[in-house]
Amino acid sequence: MKIGVDIMGGDFAPVETIAGVVLAQRELPANIRIVLIGDKPVMESELKRQGVSLSDFELVHAPEVIGMGEHPTKAFQQKPASSIAVGFHLLKENQIDSFASAGNTGAMLVGSMFTVKAIQGILRPAIATLLPKESGGWGLMLDVGVNADCKPEVLQQFAVLGALYAKHILHIDNPKIGLMSIGEEAEKGNLLVKETHTLLKEMSDIHFIGNVEGRDLFNDKADVVVCDGFTGNVMLKEAESFYALIKKRGINDPYFERFNYEDYGGTPILGVNGTVIIAHGISKAKAIKNMVLLSHEVLSAKLSDRIAAAFSKEVLQ
Repeated sequence: MKIGVDIMGGDFAPVETIAGVVLAQRELPANIRIVLIGDKPVMESELKRQGVSLSDFELVHAPEVIGMGEHPTKAFQQKPASSIAVGFHLLKENQIDSFASAGNTGAMLVGSMFTVKAIQGILRPAIATLLPKESGGWGLMLDVGVNADCKPEVLQQFAVLGALYAKHILHIDNPKIGLMSIGEEAEKGNLLVKETHTLLKEMSDIHFIGNVEGRDLFNDKADVVVCDGFTGNVMLKEAESFYALIKKRGINDPYFERFNYEDYGGTPILGVNGTVIIAHGISKAKAIKNMVLLSHEVLSAKLSDRIAAAFSKEVLQ
């Protein structure tokens, strides 16, 4: 198994990205090979500086970098030798089994859609975020930013994607699916939510519990919260800012520490033909390490294959 990592992506690359993959390598099984993708002289120099043997990793030269502020589509097309473009080429050609980056999120999405492409039957891929539950477990919310505008059929598919992630990655049997709204009653919400509620209620292969509200994100009412990317991103950024305020005020609490994005590293792009992991642009070594470990976990669970099987059969596996 080969895990590809964009060494040039992120605000603190390549120092922190290399430090992170070194940490990850120590925790991965011996048969897992990490492939470093980026400017080879730069990677070699940094590996030596950190006292790491070049033979510990496989290095693939990609001299160009897509900057965080560049237009995703234009940059992906104009920089075929960039670490992100080369990473997707390797993934498409099965030379690596997964590809992860803390670089330009838009470019990662473009690469996913135009290189490995969406799984047949998927209307729109999604990204999710973990929800730390008060009880100690984890939940999931999707979408959190890719799809600001959605149709009911898209949210219906998010419910299936979320259920598969919760079952095979979070190990929750028969996960409870909730639809984010402004009230628990079926008639509450905007037109999108009302129409989606009707679709989800008719599905027999997921455990739909009805509408949930913002106050239910961190309790056990639902394991998976479904919403459009606009709503999800607003809630995600609010949670991140709340965690930052707590840290700024010097409050130390074990529960709120679980909001630290570094502990889970990133999120897979759900619904594409392959394992693609994106991480926060400000990721340092700890987050990069967990991004790589998540890549291994998602690969081992064969999540992409399970999603493809579910949508080909129109039932959950």
